[in-house]
Amino acid sequence: MTRWLVFIAVALSLLISFLSATGQVAVTTYHNDNYRSGVNAQETRLTPSTVNEVQFGKRLVLPVEGYVYAQPLYVPGVTINGVSHNVVYIATEHDQVYAFDANYGSLLWQKSFIGTAGRRRIETVPNQDVNCTDLVPEIGITSTPVIDLGSKQIYVVAETKEIIGLNTIYYQRLHVLDIRTGTENLMGPYFAAPITARTLGTGAGSINGYLTFNPRLQIQRSALTLANGNVFVGWAGHCDNPPYHGYLMGFNAATARPSGVLVTTPNTYDGGIWMGGAGPAVDSAGSLYVPTGNGFFDANIGGADYGDSIIRVSWNGSFATVSDYFTPWNQAILNYVDQDVASGGALLLPDQPGTPYPHLLLQIGKAGTIDLVNRDNMGHYNPSGDTQIVQTLPQAALWGIWGAPAMWNNTIYFGSFDAPLRAMVYDPVAQQIVNAYASATPETFAYPGEIPSVSANGSSNGIVWIIETDNFQNNGSAILRAYDATNLAKELYNSTLNPARDQAGPTVKFTVPTIADGMVFVGAQNEVDVYGLLQ
Repeated sequence: MTRWLVFIAVALSLLISFLSATGQVAVTTYHNDNYRSGVNAQETRLTPSTVNEVQFGKRLVLPVEGYVYAQPLYVPGVTINGVSHNVVYIATEHDQVYAFDANYGSLLWQKSFIGTAGRRRIETVPNQDVNCTDLVPEIGITSTPVIDLGSKQIYVVAETKEIIGLNTIYYQRLHVLDIRTGTENLMGPYFAAPITARTLGTGAGSINGYLTFNPRLQIQRSALTLANGNVFVGWAGHCDNPPYHGYLMGFNAATARPSGVLVTTPNTYDGGIWMGGAGPAVDSAGSLYVPTGNGFFDANIGGADYGDSIIRVSWNGSFATVSDYFTPWNQAILNYVDQDVASGGALLLPDQPGTPYPHLLLQIGKAGTIDLVNRDNMGHYNPSGDTQIVQTLPQAALWGIWGAPAMWNNTIYFGSFDAPLRAMVYDPVAQQIVNAYASATPETFAYPGEIPSVSANGSSNGIVWIIETDNFQNNGSAILRAYDATNLAKELYNSTLNPARDQAGPTVKFTVPTIADGMVFVGAQNEVDVYGLLQ
């Protein structure tokens, strides 16, 4: 009997350890991976049968200073002061980075990039200083950081206004923090140095044939990307206020030393890298895929300007080049009527070896056209129509998207404003998107539409999560919604069903839910709300 009790105890211990280990997953980058799938396929706790008003709801409120536009990131099993914690990392517009215990809500560390340093006063940037109301009331950390699990570092770009006497200077800096302590890595001269760039170009704002990066004009909106030993950072312009350009810069992940810069419109104007907060996508070969916004285009006649295009960027040492591109046939019209290709981020489909097109890319911008592009031969520009790419579905998403779609089990989910959240099926045999909605939500969502994320256990128990942000202009509450991924008409849960328990904080636009280890993190104004199973 004693031996059996010992055996049972050991078996139970091993089972608990196994269940704990198999349920854990890290979310270290925007939309889960560099293909930007938006999927956590290792979620074993949240299922269509457990996510409901009775069993699921708000468990914690994590108070922070500033609006949370950046997607919360999550790392399980981080040892801090000798104790293992499941940690959620939060970056805010008040230039703060927080590490909270995700299960219990305790603050583990906080890092501020504002304050005083000698005679220097360091502040966030008031939105009035950039003549734009897209981000209010202040600008600090807007983009989603990225975490390197190997080095245990988180990379963050913070914008500051620094005052010495009568002089005011605006800076953007790449900060590198230890995820265990929040300590800034100060080894070498490049860590937290002001971001600068000077490149050849005769475009808007150039002087004597050179463009100089202007940290006050350029908004760092798109998520940071870690690939090829570099951290890649993209910029656009506040409210399209000229003169600005699309900038893509690389920084060595080990030293933070600049490793190259690419300007999307060096000889003309605009071409911002927006993506509603999404990050550049990276394929298995290490190539970056970056959509650009409104701007001049002349690459088809030998120029170097890529407004309203999708570019493939190759990074060799400190030399960045556009190695391929796709530009819609009506690029000039898109530019004229403010229909940015780059309002949405690129989604790379899973590699499909042995097919005619093993490497595909999907892109949706403001025009609502779904373009399916061969990453190995992107097609360049055809003024007669986009017949050179794998597939194009004009206005399939109606009013377009601001953010990124998600893809799970050959189904693509995308949110468009003044429309429901929709699902479309990708046929892997025909390598075509079926031109019909497989399902849609009963609800219609206003601007800016919703950015879906998916949790699943492999190919089963799929749930599509969104944060409804319709009320961002009047400080209304964010609404977390969950739908059956196989049928979006079936809502499983929303945070208004039991508002006394589950109401989220005041919403901000372009927010993305993070789902990991049975928890859902919702960014809002001055807080992040944590949802999960209640027992």
